[in-house]
Amino acid sequence: MPTLRALECLIAVLDAGSITDAAAVLHMSQPALSHQLAALEREIGAPVLERLPRGVRATVIGRAVEADARAALTAAARVVDGGRAVARGEGGQLRLACAESLTASLLAPVLRTWFRRKPGVQMVLTEATSADDLVHHIESGTADLALGPRPTRRTGASELIGTEEIVAVLPADHPLSQRDRLSFEDLHDQPLVHYHPENGLAGWLDAQAAGHGVTLSPVMRTRQATTAAQLAAAGLGIALVPATALGPGLPATLKHLHPIVSRDLICLIGSPADPLLRHFVSDIVERGVPMNPSVRTKLT
Repeated sequence: MPTLRALECLIAVLDAGSITDAAAVLHMSQPALSHQLAALEREIGAPVLERLPRGVRATVIGRAVEADARAALTAAARVVDGGRAVARGEGGQLRLACAESLTASLLAPVLRTWFRRKPGVQMVLTEATSADDLVHHIESGTADLALGPRPTRRTGASELIGTEEIVAVLPADHPLSQRDRLSFEDLHDQPLVHYHPENGLAGWLDAQAAGHGVTLSPVMRTRQATTAAQLAAAGLGIALVPATALGPGLPATLKHLHPIVSRDLICLIGSPADPLLRHFVSDIVERGVPMNPSVRTKLT
């Protein structure tokens, strides 16, 4: 298969009308340019140039391949230009995977900024219910970046975003709402709005409670942390909810747990050397783990 350099030499000679002038345009020596042309002719099996007393001209075969040679060089230039544009953040596609509870609070503000400043970059979002799902998306190549809790298994590149606190959400008239803080022991035998087993929070919270000798008592289960908080506010029980999943105006009592229960939130990075991806990770890390001011006020 001919090289792009050989095609470039052919087009330069056809445009210049001589090997000497073409070599000057390409900043090559004449022997080097002639070597490229000879390699092209060997590949084709016939001459593409006719040497004249003064200059050169295309043979019938040379004229036949000229259009495709020019198209190949134009396509190659588009490859380079497109790659440079993506590296500058002016194009390309980022495939993101995000824990469901973090999409609105952590990811959406950064996406809003990118849509405004980098409209040429396409974003594809997949939401996941567990850290293991996030790892799968990175390892299978279906996502370039995954945002969520630290998984139990992952050896690839990652970056810490911050720490997310888990808080108790109670109906406003709940007997435990007068406590300053709640312990897992306080939750023993209390009706709990828990999570579906496919949501990684379910197993993680069960393990946290078991470490305190407590077994949680689900009264019902949901896949969404925001839904768990709303059900708790409606009086169905207590919910343990990441503070990042709590929105403003929730008609419920919020309590810190004692001791504090928290988990790391991280970026799992598929291709650490990718400049567009690194830029996005930098913006996520710079924003950090958000908490709605009204939630912070209720907890203090």
